[in-house]
Amino acid sequence: MISAPSLPRIGSVVLLASLLVACDRAPEPPAGGPAGAPPVSVAAAVTREVTLADEYPGRFEAVDEVAIRARLNGYLESVHFKPGTEVAKGTLLFQIDPRPFKAQLAEARAALANTEAQLALARTEKNRQAKMLATRATSQRAFDTAVAQVQTLEAARQANLATIERARLNLEYTRITAPIAGRVGKDEVTLGNLVQGEGPDSPVLTTLVSLDPIRVSFEADEQAYLRYIAGARDEGLAVEVGLAGEEGFPHQGTLEFVDNQVALTTGTVRMRAVLPNADRRFTPGLFARVRLRATTGAERVVLVAERAIGTDQTKRFVLVLGPDNVANYREVTLGRQMGSLRVLTSGLKEGELVVVNGLQRLRPGTPVTPEQVPMEESTADSPSGPAGDASASSTSAGG
Repeated sequence: MISAPSLPRIGSVVLLASLLVACDRAPEPPAGGPAGAPPVSVAAAVTREVTLADEYPGRFEAVDEVAIRARLNGYLESVHFKPGTEVAKGTLLFQIDPRPFKAQLAEARAALANTEAQLALARTEKNRQAKMLATRATSQRAFDTAVAQVQTLEAARQANLATIERARLNLEYTRITAPIAGRVGKDEVTLGNLVQGEGPDSPVLTTLVSLDPIRVSFEADEQAYLRYIAGARDEGLAVEVGLAGEEGFPHQGTLEFVDNQVALTTGTVRMRAVLPNADRRFTPGLFARVRLRATTGAERVVLVAERAIGTDQTKRFVLVLGPDNVANYREVTLGRQMGSLRVLTSGLKEGELVVVNGLQRLRPGTPVTPEQVPMEESTADSPSGPAGDASASSTSAGG
C-alpha cells in the first residue's frame, strides 16, 4: 500500500516520462510542402493584348536656326527688335550706318556715266573711220584703233555696272533683316559699336529660331529600330510626345528622319520627329519624352510583377514553381514596363506560377510551401510606373 506522501513523487515521474516521449516524436511538416520548406507567395503570369511601345528621352530642336551676322564693316546705327519676341520674315533687325555705302554707290554711278560718255564718243569716231576707210581717206590702222577703243569702253561699262551692283548690295546689307520667321534672341551688339562682317569669324549679332513646326530629336536602341523602324522607314511613322510635367503623351508627331547607321560606340540610332507648334507650347532645348508604337497591331504578351524578377550578373530570371513545389531557375528576357508589371518577351509560358514574395531568401531548386495570390495584388504596395497599352480585354493565365 502506497503512502500519501509518495503520491506527488509518482506524478512527477509520470510527467517526466511524457515529456521524453514528446521530445522523441518528429514534428509534422506544415501543410502544402515538405518539412522545412519556407512559405512563399506565388502568382500566375498575366497575359494581355497590348500594342508594343517604348519610351525614349529627347530634346526639342528648331527646324531652322540662324546666327545673324553682318556682311560688311560699319557702325551699328539702330536696333529694331525686342529680344525674345517673334518676328516675321523680312523684319528689320539692325541698321548699320548707310552713309559711306551711299557715297560708294553714287561714285560708282558717276563712273558709269563717264564711261558711257566716252563710249558714245568712241562709237561716233568708229563710224567716221568706217566711212573714211571706204573712200580710202584713212588707214586700216586708224579704223582698227577706233574699233578697239569702243570695245574697251564697252568692257569698262560692264565693269562699272558690276561696281554699281556691288555698291547697291552693300547699301542693302546695311539693313539686316530676318531671313526666316521665328523668335529672336538677345542683341549681342549694342548701338554705336563697330561690327565686322568681312572676316570668317565675324561676331554674331543675335540668333533666330523657327517655332512652327518644331522637331524633337532622340536616340533609340537596335531593338527599337528592328521592331518599329526597319519595316516602316519610309511610311511616316507616328510618334507620341510628352513634356516633363505632363501625364502620358498628349502630342502627336511624325518621324521624319532616321540616321543611315547605328552608332558603333553606343548601339543607338539617331531619329528625329516633327510636330506642329501653333500654340508655341514647345521651345528649342526643352526635354521631351518620345514614345514609339509598333505598327503591327496588338500582340499577346506575358507579364509578371517587377518584384518577381531577379538579377544574376547580366541575366534576369524568375523562380518558377514546379509540380513538386520546387522553385526552379528560369532565365527571361525583359520588355517594357506597364505600371507595376513587366513584359517578358521570352522565358515564361502562359499558366506558369512564379515566386513573387521571398525571392531573396530562396536558392534555385529549393522546396517551398506555396501560397497562391493574384499577380496584381502582389504588386499593390509597389511603385507604379506609366500606364501600359493593354486593351480592355485582359486575362490572367492560369488564374
